[in-house]
Amino acid sequence: MHSRTRPAGLLGTLLLLGALLLAAGTPPAAAKAPPGPVAGPGTNHATDDPFTSDRTSWWRQDRFGMFIHFGAYSNLEGEYTRPDGTVCRNAEWIKRECRIPDDAYEKQAATFNPADFDAQAIVKAAKDAGQRYIVITSKHHDGYAMWPTKQNSWNLRDHSSFDPHRDILAELKKASDAAGIKLGFYYSIWDWHDPDFADPATFPRYKKRMYGQLKELVQNYDPALLWFDGEWDADNPTNAWSRRDGADLQAYLHDLNPDLIVNNRVGKREVADGDFGTPEQEIPAEPVDGQLWESCMTLNDHWGFAKYDTHWKSPATVVRNLLDVVSRGGNYLLNVGPDKRGRIPRPSVDRLRETGRWLGSHGQGDAVHGAGHTGLVADPAWGAVSRRGNDLYASVTSWPEAGRPLHLTAKSPFTITSAQVAGSSQKVRVTPAGDGFDLTPSGAATGPLASVIRLAIRPPAAAPAGTGKGLTAQSWANDSFTGPPAVTGVDATVNKSYRFDGSPDPKIPADHFSTRWTGSIEPRFDETYTLSTVSDDTVRVWLDGKPVIDSSTPHGPKVDKGTVTLKAGHRHSLRIDYTEVTGEAHMKLLWSSPSQSQQIVPQRQLYAR
Repeated sequence: MHSRTRPAGLLGTLLLLGALLLAAGTPPAAAKAPPGPVAGPGTNHATDDPFTSDRTSWWRQDRFGMFIHFGAYSNLEGEYTRPDGTVCRNAEWIKRECRIPDDAYEKQAATFNPADFDAQAIVKAAKDAGQRYIVITSKHHDGYAMWPTKQNSWNLRDHSSFDPHRDILAELKKASDAAGIKLGFYYSIWDWHDPDFADPATFPRYKKRMYGQLKELVQNYDPALLWFDGEWDADNPTNAWSRRDGADLQAYLHDLNPDLIVNNRVGKREVADGDFGTPEQEIPAEPVDGQLWESCMTLNDHWGFAKYDTHWKSPATVVRNLLDVVSRGGNYLLNVGPDKRGRIPRPSVDRLRETGRWLGSHGQGDAVHGAGHTGLVADPAWGAVSRRGNDLYASVTSWPEAGRPLHLTAKSPFTITSAQVAGSSQKVRVTPAGDGFDLTPSGAATGPLASVIRLAIRPPAAAPAGTGKGLTAQSWANDSFTGPPAVTGVDATVNKSYRFDGSPDPKIPADHFSTRWTGSIEPRFDETYTLSTVSDDTVRVWLDGKPVIDSSTPHGPKVDKGTVTLKAGHRHSLRIDYTEVTGEAHMKLLWSSPSQSQQIVPQRQLYAR
C-alpha cells in the first residue's frame, strides 16, 4: 500500500490553503491539474460536429467494437475466499463488493501473471467477429494500471509476477495497427487505491498523477479513443469529480490530441459531455437526441472474468442486438473478460466467430458497417432496417411463413426499385400497401440468425446544397438582451460549447451574457423536420415568426425539440435567443428528417439576415 506524508513548511501551507479554497468552491490555479493553453472569454470548445466530422468518421462507420475488461481483479477469477472460509463472488468490483482489505488485495495482485496474453490472438478474435475497434481497460476502479506507468508502482510491471519487460498495451497497439483495427483505452476516474483521491485536500495531487497517466497513454500508445468511467458521485471512497473537472480534462485531452474521440463519462454523462453517450447494458428504443451514442454490453453477466458465469448470450441475440443498435444510429461495444492468464474464454470466442461469420456471409455486413439509421421507415417488429447510401437493409429476424408479407411503414414517400434476399436468388415481391410497402419473399430464410433483404431505393428528391455563410450573431454582455450588442458578426453554425471559461468574445464575461442569431434556414427536402437544441442555460427558437422551442427556464445541459414542416429550397426565417446565466455555456442547433440524418445545421444551409 502506498503511503504518503503531507509536506511541511511552505509547500504544506500552500496545500492547506488550496484545500480551503477548494472547499469554498473556488479552486486556485495552482491546485488544478496541468491545463492545456490558458482559456478565457472567446474560447469555443466545440471544434467540430461529431455527427459529420472527419475526426469521428471511422467510429461512425465501424459500428462494432470489442470491449476488454482485464485487470488485477481478473486474477481472482470472480471469487474471494474470506479468512473465515466463506466465499464472495464478483468480478471487476470484487475488491469493493467483497470488502477485501487493501493488504489482501495487494497481496493477490502481486501473484497476477497474465503470461498467456496474446495480442495477436485477441485482435484476430475481434477481426473474425467483424469488430473494427478495441477498447481495453488501462485502469479500472481499483486503480491498477495495466501499463508501466511512471506515476506510481501500482501497475502490471511493478506489482505482479508478470514479465517486467512486456507491455500488453504496446503489444495490443502493434497487433491492432497491423490488422487495421483502431485501439482505445478505458480509464476510470474513480480510484479506490490512490490515497490522495478521497480527501479534498489531496485530490489535486491525485489529479496531477491522473493527468500524467493520461499523457503517458496518449503520447506512448496513440489511442484513437479514450473511454472514461467512474465519474459519478460515490462514497467508499468519496468521489469528488465535478462537471468542471470534466470540462478541464476534456480541454486538456483535446490539446494533447485534437483527433481523440472521448465518451461522455469524461464529465457527468450529460448530452454536452464528450463526443458520444454510453447507454450500458441496454439499447435505446429510438435514435438518441443531440449526441452520438454507443451501447456497451457484456457477453455474459459480468464485465471481468468470473469462472462460474456461464450465462452466455447466443449468437442470435448478439446479431439481433447489433442490428437494432445500428438501425437506430448507434455503435455496439461488446465485452470480453480474459481469465487470469490473459486468455479470452472459449465461449466468448465462439460467439464472436459466429457473429463474424454472419456478417461476412452474403454481404450481410453491409447492413452494419457504414450503415446507420434511416428516418424513411418505422422500426419494424420483424427485425431492423438500416440505410447505406441509396440502399435499405431490411434485416429479418422473424422470417414470415410462405406467402405472408413483411410490412414496411414509410415515413416519407420513396420508391423501391429492386429487392433481393442477400445470398439467395429468390424473388421478393414489393407491393404498395396502406402506409408503406409489403415485402413478400418467395422462399425460406437464409439462416437461423437473420436474413437480409437489400432494397434499392429512389429517395425523395433533394434541392441542391445551399450557398449560405451562416447566421447573423449579436451578443450582449448581459443575459437580458439589454442595450446595444457588445459584438455583432456572422457565425458559420450554431455550435457553441464555452463550458466554464468562455463567451462569444473577449469583451463579454463568461457568465451573464446572451446571444441572438437571426437569418434563415434552407432545407433540402420537403419534409417534416425535427429541430433540436442542446443548451445551457435558456433557449427560444422561432421559425417563420412562430415559436418552435421555448425553454426559457434556466437549466443544465439538455435537449429541446420541435417539429416543423419545411419546403425544400425555401429560406425560412429563423431567430434564436440564447442566454447564459452561470456555470457552463452550451448552444447547438441540430436538425433531422426522414431523409436528413441528425447533424448540426450546416453553414451552407444558413443565411445571415
